[in-house]
Amino acid sequence: MRVLVAVLPFLLLAACNTLPDSGPVEEKILDSAKTPQTNPLGFRIVPLSPAVVDAVAAGAAPLLSSLDGGLGERTQNDRIGPGDVLQVSIFELGSGLFGGGGGGLASGAANPLTGGPGPSTSVTSENLPPIAVDAGGTVDVPYVGRIRASGRTTTELASAIQAGLKGQSQNPQVLVRISTDIANAVVVGGDIRKPGREPLTLAHERLLDMIAIAGGPTHPPEDVTVQVSRGGRSARIPLETLQDSPDQNIALIPGDRIQVSTHPRTFTVFGATSKVSETPFNAPQLSLAEALARIGGPLDERADPNAVFLFRFESPEVAAGLGVPVRRGARAAPVVYQLDMMNPTSYFLAQRF
Repeated sequence: MRVLVAVLPFLLLAACNTLPDSGPVEEKILDSAKTPQTNPLGFRIVPLSPAVVDAVAAGAAPLLSSLDGGLGERTQNDRIGPGDVLQVSIFELGSGLFGGGGGGLASGAANPLTGGPGPSTSVTSENLPPIAVDAGGTVDVPYVGRIRASGRTTTELASAIQAGLKGQSQNPQVLVRISTDIANAVVVGGDIRKPGREPLTLAHERLLDMIAIAGGPTHPPEDVTVQVSRGGRSARIPLETLQDSPDQNIALIPGDRIQVSTHPRTFTVFGATSKVSETPFNAPQLSLAEALARIGGPLDERADPNAVFLFRFESPEVAAGLGVPVRRGARAAPVVYQLDMMNPTSYFLAQRF
């Protein structure tokens, strides 16, 4: 009969033409694809070939590096944005606008001739109440008025406030810091030990850095997938592959969303094998050849080696590359790949698929 291997998300079968005991025989599979009555899902049988292997590879999920856009470490992680909460400190010479705040920080030295006090010049300081940047990117500073903060660094905003105080205060000096950083942060969620919002710094954290800062995944890395969403686009990668691929360890930019998910990946085998079984991947990538080897391959006395079938739902992008139509409203197309193990070329294709 046949061997069927069902892999989540695909199914693999090797067939013969004897009576079935754990799945459909080759003839039934081929006949079922011919009419809508026996094929209500509309699956297509696609013989495995070099062109098919290339089409499947071309339709694979986008790499994380496709999100980088060449920004790398040139991203700016020090800009103020809406939602940020700022701490503004103002220092003035003598009695100034904010003289009642922090009190004198310095006084005149003693007169060396008389021993009495010399001329006194005090410096006063004031820590303004926390100031939140509004949705329009502006802040309201006493004696300065409404001023643009969004897109500026803390140094640039301090200079703007200082310029607004000139003429009203004697030699004002301003310091600004971000006490709650919203604009320069990423959000980490899912199966991670410390989910939440994490600020980026001038160290230009990369993806693996942020996963470590968030405490790491709660499950073994071989079952963990990392997805990054940026600017309306998303890409995902197994964590083990990310750890072994420095080019995919992209630099993060403000607004990125990182989702760490646990998906134990298995493939299910039916047909002319030693037993029906569900087998874990236990690897970031698994080829068709490796899947067949793990189950011991088709049984010589029962299986038809030219009828190994792989059942899988393919994305619209992959289906388009294969020339397989996707039904209206469907998110995937059912495809049955057929592998002829009597053809030596198939062994090479199975290693690439």
